[in-house]
Amino acid sequence: MDVIHTAIWVSDLEATRAFFVDALGLEENWSFTLDGIENVYIGGEHGEIQFRYAPDHATPSTDRKTIDHIAVAVDDVDAETARMVDETGCAVIDGPLTVDVADARVSFIEGPDGYVVELVEDMS
Repeated sequence: MDVIHTAIWVSDLEATRAFFVDALGLEENWSFTLDGIENVYIGGEHGEIQFRYAPDHATPSTDRKTIDHIAVAVDDVDAETARMVDETGCAVIDGPLTVDVADARVSFIEGPDGYVVELVEDMS
């Protein structure tokens, strides 16, 4: 068995694409519309995020008690955090900081709809 994807609702598909694909650099792998719901899959070699959008769907609740964050691997967390802030104006929630027990450098930024994105640099 393996994890394939995680699906989350978004309120603005184009803003979500601009943040995750255009700015962050994840690949848009495929998409389809079914029963009026647009489904866009983005990701890398280890799994995908499925963004679901329907104009009449309620605005997603991004309470961190439900979905704490989405983690994305980067080569240089400090540079990537600065670039994302410059390019998108996103808020930095925490970091960059080093997490010794994980042997990683991380930062947490806020994406569209308030989802928190953890940028992770493997230090091993």
